[in-house]
Amino acid sequence: MSPIMTEDRRTTAHYIVSEAHGYRSREQVMIAAGAGKLLAGTVLGRVTATKKLVPFDPAAADGSQNAAAVLYESCDATAVDVRRTVSARDTEIQGAVLVWKAGVNDSQKTAALASLAALGLIAR
Repeated sequence: MSPIMTEDRRTTAHYIVSEAHGYRSREQVMIAAGAGKLLAGTVLGRVTATKKLVPFDPAAADGSQNAAAVLYESCDATAVDVRRTVSARDTEIQGAVLVWKAGVNDSQKTAALASLAALGLIAR
């Protein structure tokens, strides 16, 4: 019997509907150690003290309670900081496929999407 294979549909940049020409929409950032294994499409917040990104956390008080970007490609930042690309501006994103930290409720998602919209990351 063959093993069952499953495919993760959250591939690099799967959430992008459209973006600005060239690389204007993207930035290279540091994902903070301890953030864990993150999938492309994860909504991120920026820790004020370090300027590093971690998963958006509406219960935090370190800056990560403000949505700041969307992770372009998956990464493992469990033990070390990892440099990765994010969508930071001028991008239409597919809201239904974004990845949220466990426990983020619908009203918090709506507020985060409004914060992203202010940066030019528009959910469709």
